[in-house]
Amino acid sequence: MGSLFRSETMCLAQLFLQSGTAYECLSALGEKGLVQFRDLNQNVSSFQRKFVGEVKRCEELERILAYLVQEINRADIPLPEGETSPPAPPLKQVLEMQEQLQKLEVELREVTKNKEKLRKNLLELIEYTHMLRVTKTFVKRNVEFEPTYEEFPPLENDSLLDYSCMQRLGAKLGFVSGLINQGKVEAFEKMLWRVCKGYTIVTYAELDEPLEDPETGEVIKWYVFLISFWGEQIGHKVKKICDCYHCHVYPYPNTAEERKEIQEGLNTRIQDLYTVLHKTEDYLRQVLCKAAESVYSHVIQVKKMKAIYHMLNMCSFDVTNKCLIAEVWCPEADLHELRRALEEGSRESGATIPSFMNTIPTKETPPTLIRTNKFTEGFQNIVDAYGVGSYREVNPALFTIITFPFLFAVMFGDFGHGFVMFLFALLLVLNENHPRLNQSQEIMRMFFNGRYILLLMGLFSVYTGLIYNDCFSKSVNLFGSGWSVSAMYSSSHTPAEQKKMGLWNDSIVRHNRVLQLDPSVPGVFQGPYPLGIDPIWNLATNRLTFLNSFKMKMSVILGIIHMTFGVILGIFNHLHFRKKFNIYLVSVPELLFMLCIFGYLIFMIVYKWLVYSAETSRVAPSILIEFINMFLFPASETNGLYSGQSGYTLVRKDSEEEVSLLGSQDIEEGNNQIEDGYREMMCEEFNFGEILMTQVIHSIEYCLGCISNTASYLRLWALSLAHAQLSDVLWTMLVRVGLRVDTTYGVLLLLPVIALFAVLTIFILLIMEGLSAFLHAIRLHWVEFQNKFYVGAGTKFVPFSFRLLSSKFSDDVA
Repeated sequence: MGSLFRSETMCLAQLFLQSGTAYECLSALGEKGLVQFRDLNQNVSSFQRKFVGEVKRCEELERILAYLVQEINRADIPLPEGETSPPAPPLKQVLEMQEQLQKLEVELREVTKNKEKLRKNLLELIEYTHMLRVTKTFVKRNVEFEPTYEEFPPLENDSLLDYSCMQRLGAKLGFVSGLINQGKVEAFEKMLWRVCKGYTIVTYAELDEPLEDPETGEVIKWYVFLISFWGEQIGHKVKKICDCYHCHVYPYPNTAEERKEIQEGLNTRIQDLYTVLHKTEDYLRQVLCKAAESVYSHVIQVKKMKAIYHMLNMCSFDVTNKCLIAEVWCPEADLHELRRALEEGSRESGATIPSFMNTIPTKETPPTLIRTNKFTEGFQNIVDAYGVGSYREVNPALFTIITFPFLFAVMFGDFGHGFVMFLFALLLVLNENHPRLNQSQEIMRMFFNGRYILLLMGLFSVYTGLIYNDCFSKSVNLFGSGWSVSAMYSSSHTPAEQKKMGLWNDSIVRHNRVLQLDPSVPGVFQGPYPLGIDPIWNLATNRLTFLNSFKMKMSVILGIIHMTFGVILGIFNHLHFRKKFNIYLVSVPELLFMLCIFGYLIFMIVYKWLVYSAETSRVAPSILIEFINMFLFPASETNGLYSGQSGYTLVRKDSEEEVSLLGSQDIEEGNNQIEDGYREMMCEEFNFGEILMTQVIHSIEYCLGCISNTASYLRLWALSLAHAQLSDVLWTMLVRVGLRVDTTYGVLLLLPVIALFAVLTIFILLIMEGLSAFLHAIRLHWVEFQNKFYVGAGTKFVPFSFRLLSSKFSDDVA
């Protein structure tokens, strides 16, 4: 685990790889994941690089493996995935593995093709048997005469088209039988009528059960048809129409004996096909089961081999073509591991000359590497979503671990809701090794990846909920209230004292709907609540006013402290990059501006809390008015928090118009002097104007940004208020209604009410409000905090590591 405060120190290394050991060396580097390769062949097309043939071979192996996985999934055979990742295959085993896979593919394709042919023949024979069974009911045959139709009158009775007439013309009665899709029957019949001019007789019957189409494999509803026609020309037309409508046409037997022979032959062939098909499927399943045992290791090995050749294509050759040269970025702390990996690769290949490396100086900006673990990874992802940190600048993720869940909890402060979130996150943390959580859907995986963020967010929300004294919108009286009601009703005082002190009497208690406690009366306010807000405020009519004032001032204080801390972190950047002038000319003025204006605002808030008591609260000035007067300089004297805070006295009793004219004249003179000095500096140095404009823009942006950013932290107060009010509304509309029902039916009604309350609490207050507070906390860190010191203009260190390859081969071959 490296330092989380700054990114790791990187260096540029040059690797000298012998041609015979390059594959093994990169295999060892890929297993360790130490270096990021630079492309030394940027001007060379990907089709013209040295190892393009090897990459194509890997792609061919991937195609074969994809076909194998597809056939294994089609046969419903489980695909075993090993827990350990196999290493890249040695070069001497690659040709053997390719030959085995190609042979297996040819065998599978041949067996699969034969299986499909057998299955198609079987389905056709089954269709033929159904057709014979149904058409047997269409026609009754005699031994002596040609068949006559049941549904239609005898042909001899037809005056226009009689049997003897057709025989004299040389016409012959023919039959076409088969099956047609249910949806094509009506159109098929119309086409026969229009084309054949009524010289055909069509008979239909629907099959009782749907059959599988031999061509498409789709199970559909079929109709059996029998078409009788006169003459060969009509017969050709009928057959062409059957072909157009994709009818399955089968031979029609002329006699009952022929029908019986065909039926017996079909039954025998169907039984034989069933036997052959079962044996073929058993053999195919055996082949696929054997292939499934090694397909996982083959997929991983081919992926690693392809990745190695991609990296080798980024290397350049020396003049003799006996050595490959690679340039890599490597953390300085891992240089020893890099040398060891090169030695391992050279030893595995059996080379006499080992590969080696040298570090080279460079002025290029290295990539940024910040090592994380399962706890810090989520917080680092929040920072990286804004922008990858510049090389060696201060990393905000270290402080985000505390500030992010705390600012979230300020907006989400509720003991009950925070505890539910904490339990959910704790359940994910305790079961983080469960395989179903790692392979869950996208939304659940998002919660799982941020489980430690949720854990701290829930824990901090429990703390702020105790401070706000909110538990599902209700206050909890743990230590007893510090306010006493009995002190307001005292019979020991005289009527004059009671009137002066505003005490209660019998008439006030009986007739006033609202009674007001006066903390200035002795004994009413006995001391502050030990932890958080006194629960008596839950009964007060001015509860919202009190909490608004408290949370608004708290938000401003937290925001100013947060931004000031960001400015201080900028000093560490200037010290590290040896820009001492930026400390004196940028950071110190920023701190002075922040502390002299907004730091003074915090001082006034704390000063008013400490100095003014219940007796003097009515004469306490407004902090907002005093803060505005600090900039407007009113001529009239104001009270102020302390003597001499506001107002000024004119030295001369002149009119304000004269003073303003003198002030404007002084300003113009000062401006002229500045402009003269500016012209002199422009003559001395050409770049001064650009630097001046940059600093002026930065100064204006910082000053205006401090004002807007301070106001932006008021979202802490606004979302806290919204969360508390939504929780209170949900309690009032559901639980309070359920508790007020008559005891006879109240128990039966309370169960669904509580269930509905729990569901709405989870979906509205925990998920929707939690997501809202989460997004606002991200904005406060990205905009208000990180812009004080964080540039985020770096590039992420992406090492050549086999761990970055997907081990779920089922996703790649879908």
